[in-house]
Amino acid sequence: MNAPWLPAAMMIASGSIHAVVNAILKGGKDKMAGRAVIDATSALILLPVTLFVPPPHGAWPWIAGTALVHCAYLYALVRAFQTSDLSAAYPILRGTAPLVTAAVVIGLLGEPASPRELAGIALIGAAMFVLVFGRHISRAGLGWALVTGVTISAYTVIDAHGVRAAPTPLGYIVWMFVLMGAATVTMFALLSRGAIFAARAQQWRPGVAAGALSILTYGLALWALALGPTAPLAALRETGMVTALVIATLFLGERVTPGRIMAVFGILGGAALILTR
Repeated sequence: MNAPWLPAAMMIASGSIHAVVNAILKGGKDKMAGRAVIDATSALILLPVTLFVPPPHGAWPWIAGTALVHCAYLYALVRAFQTSDLSAAYPILRGTAPLVTAAVVIGLLGEPASPRELAGIALIGAAMFVLVFGRHISRAGLGWALVTGVTISAYTVIDAHGVRAAPTPLGYIVWMFVLMGAATVTMFALLSRGAIFAARAQQWRPGVAAGALSILTYGLALWALALGPTAPLAALRETGMVTALVIATLFLGERVTPGRIMAVFGILGGAALILTR
């Protein structure tokens, strides 16, 4: 039997690591090349592992669906980071996701949720948007950040069902990363007309590190979703915004305002509501 706190702990750790991956992507000069290196690295690391894990029979349609949605997500993410600051775009795209995810899995798919969990989800989502208050973001940046948030919700719901349909969570995780990496590199190569292969020379070191971390962050998230309910766990992943705020303050030199501090406490308060249900 799994410890009841384990899925929540896995998802909180996943959120913090995810913030680091996105900070690395934002710091790169060519966002398409950087993302291609990240996903290619993840796929190459896990490709040999496909020989030792069971194929995800019963989950192939979910894997195909998530590969397509991830392509849309990564394109929107790259465009959001091309047009906006990390501290403006990241809260919007992460804040949108748990609210849309909760609406789908609770309102449409009928997953149970307590009033306390719903309050925690809403508080985390609201706190994310407080982080954006007063920040300048273009219409294009706002639009791409919102699209990114919707696609995050879509792949979260797809993968929550897929990882439960597969014989083992590990098999689903491994095959998903391999196929998603191939699809992502192909997409960015076509969109850039091959320019990503020349640009990768300046970005391969941080990209490789981020690729390894990507396996850890989303692997933890998928394993958590195999063990617990989708909506509250998806909301807990947004606590990674606290890590993003620390990175922005300590490494990017951004100013900490009272509003940002309040938002961080809002995120932590929402997580506490979910964890103490």
